[in-house]
Amino acid sequence: MLPSALKERSTTAFHSPPRTLAQVFVGLCMVLMLTACGFQLRGDYQISAQIEELSLDGPRGSEVLLRIQDIFEQRNIQLTDAADGVTHVQIGRDRLDRRILSMLSSGQVAEYELIYMLPVTITTQTGEQHHHEIQILRDYQDDPNFALAKHRELELLISEMRTDAAHRLLLLLNRLTWE
Repeated sequence: MLPSALKERSTTAFHSPPRTLAQVFVGLCMVLMLTACGFQLRGDYQISAQIEELSLDGPRGSEVLLRIQDIFEQRNIQLTDAADGVTHVQIGRDRLDRRILSMLSSGQVAEYELIYMLPVTITTQTGEQHHHEIQILRDYQDDPNFALAKHRELELLISEMRTDAAHRLLLLLNRLTWE
């Protein structure tokens, strides 16, 4: 009885590699089909040749300005001084507003809508000026029983909103300067 059990186990082990090979082949075909349809990972897009070099100006020490500089550096966008023939981006002071969405029966605020706004002026190489206000909305549930944890969550949420605004600025620049 023992030899037949070993025989079954060895037969099963012998038939596994073709199934694995078929799975690898199917997986490879799926990846090839995804790339053929133009699928790209989020945030993975080409930038316009006009923004490979640009000038950037904004409030010194601003966290959003630092995020924008980091994103430009990741995309190999050269930051230069303002000059003719170079796209210029002027970042205004960002601001955060909040609107009450719901309240507890005790009268305390239970949920806010956070509204992050970033005013931007873009001057293209041709001299056209475009004024925009990038707006990011997020819901935030407040709980006075966990004030310290909720404060940290709010800080993380605002940081995420600044990063999102920086990415949206890059998309806006791409749209305005695409040849």
